[in-house]
Amino acid sequence: MIELIIADDHKMVRQGLRRIVESHSDMEIVAEAASADELREALSETKADVLLLDISMPGPGFLALMKELREGHSDLPVLVVSMHAEELWAVQALKAGAAGYLAKTHSAEELAEGIRRVYQGGRYITPSLAEALALHMGPEGGEPLVQSLSRREFEVLQKLGSGKMVKTVARELGISQKTVSTYRTRILEKLRLKSTAELIRFAVENDLLD
Repeated sequence: MIELIIADDHKMVRQGLRRIVESHSDMEIVAEAASADELREALSETKADVLLLDISMPGPGFLALMKELREGHSDLPVLVVSMHAEELWAVQALKAGAAGYLAKTHSAEELAEGIRRVYQGGRYITPSLAEALALHMGPEGGEPLVQSLSRREFEVLQKLGSGKMVKTVARELGISQKTVSTYRTRILEKLRLKSTAELIRFAVENDLLD
């Protein structure tokens, strides 16, 4: 029996995921969480085989939460199930330690397949995601532009993209303002943008806000 925890701040989504999971005789939900705090509590009280995790939940932010999970629960496979665009978020999720990524627009069968795959120690991305990643390659045939960002650069992109000042980003990430400015320069170069205004527009249009 594959025992799962669902972490999503929308009750209707959790109910839908529960119905899908429990329609399979080899799976069951052992806990639910609507925030990072509730997830921490569930993990401290319940043993699970797979975590179904949404990107947007109340708490420290997705990348920070993934870092916490990798440090404290490195043996727990995380399958990210999200409304965010696959081609923009999936590689960041995998870089952060997720075992798989599935958009909520995909089928119940794909969810079950993804759960079984990560439970068995594998990684899971859908064929449509693989195709999307190929279509979003840069002109030189390298990786998609957003995916060329490091985890820290992606965090800075999210925060600057939401309109936060450099000093605010520095305080929230525990780094210097000079370091934030250096990251900003690297981000603009990698994304081929010219200004913070273009960075903000890019983050908004691609649903990448912190």
